[in-house]
Amino acid sequence: MRQIRAAGLSLLVILIGMAELAFSHGPDEAAVENPALHPQNPPIPQVALLLIGALALLLRHRHPRTVAVVTTLCGAALPFIAPHTVVIDVATIVALYTVAAITDRRTAAILGILAAVLLTASSIRWLPNHFSDLGNLLPINYIAVAVAVGDAVRNQHALLLQERRRTIEAEHSRESEARRQVREERVRIARELHDVVAHHITLVNAQAGVAHHLLRTDPERAYQALAGIKETSRAALDELRATVGLLRADDEPESLQPVPTFAEIGGLIESFRTAGLHIQLTQHGTPRPMTGSADLAAYRIVQEALTNASKHSIRAHTDVDLKYTQHTLTITVTNPATHGRSGPGTGHGLIGMRERAESAGGHLTATLQANTSFVVTAILPLTANDGPAL
Repeated sequence: MRQIRAAGLSLLVILIGMAELAFSHGPDEAAVENPALHPQNPPIPQVALLLIGALALLLRHRHPRTVAVVTTLCGAALPFIAPHTVVIDVATIVALYTVAAITDRRTAAILGILAAVLLTASSIRWLPNHFSDLGNLLPINYIAVAVAVGDAVRNQHALLLQERRRTIEAEHSRESEARRQVREERVRIARELHDVVAHHITLVNAQAGVAHHLLRTDPERAYQALAGIKETSRAALDELRATVGLLRADDEPESLQPVPTFAEIGGLIESFRTAGLHIQLTQHGTPRPMTGSADLAAYRIVQEALTNASKHSIRAHTDVDLKYTQHTLTITVTNPATHGRSGPGTGHGLIGMRERAESAGGHLTATLQANTSFVVTAILPLTANDGPAL
């Protein structure tokens, strides 16, 4: 399509140039009696220069500077072939416009000044009054217009390209932000599901073991263990229903269970005790209420630490120490452990506890001390600025 447009433009330039050359002599003697102008046969050299300049425009997009120089030289040479009264060199106008539109401003200015000097100097050759004729300024005018229009078009294209790039970058940024939010939401939901499932399944497994052991020797205690399994599984279903409800759309309302808080830590510890884990709870300082994500984070950290203790501890005993200061709560969960003893697990629990502590503005460490005890220590602020942590 570009080749067709270029060929059509060159043909148009040829037709305009031939018209200028054909009527450059003015009317002959017969035309004095007959007002109608009579075209003349232009000299062959003038036609050749016209064709060279017009055909050079076919390459103006590939070699804009070279084409501008060629058309300028052809236009400047025309006045030296008499007679000559061509007013506007159309080929030079098109070439300079192209240079200004697709190259830099400095190049367009240099070639524009060169063309203005050459065409103005050559125009003196055929103007009647030479230096005193205002027609000498004509090439400067149309050259300035061609360069100015081309520069304006180039600027407009640059602005459109910049705007298009900004739009694409903004779209990419929105997509990246959306993917990041989805990824974070998936991590939070996976962490919550892990905590809920691991905690309750661990309790059910422990209670089932107790029931199996006591079923023949102490049916009453076995019955109590089975009742504990029923209660634990019901709580697990309730929490799973509440967590899965977070994935529902706004137009699908779900009656969710309240999110657990650290004030319910006593019931959590009691559920582990019922499952057979001996827990020693100690507290230092005056208990202070927790708000924001720190509240849920503290509950889930203790829950996961006790779950890990019930699975990995070499003895069914765990110490939970809570230390309150004016601004922080330090949670320390210690259970007997050794390198040679580890239960089934993927390590996601420790990762989830660290993520919860960091999301609440605190930090968490988990270390095996002297190959005798595994210690989880979390320091959390009593208040947090962010929303609830899952």
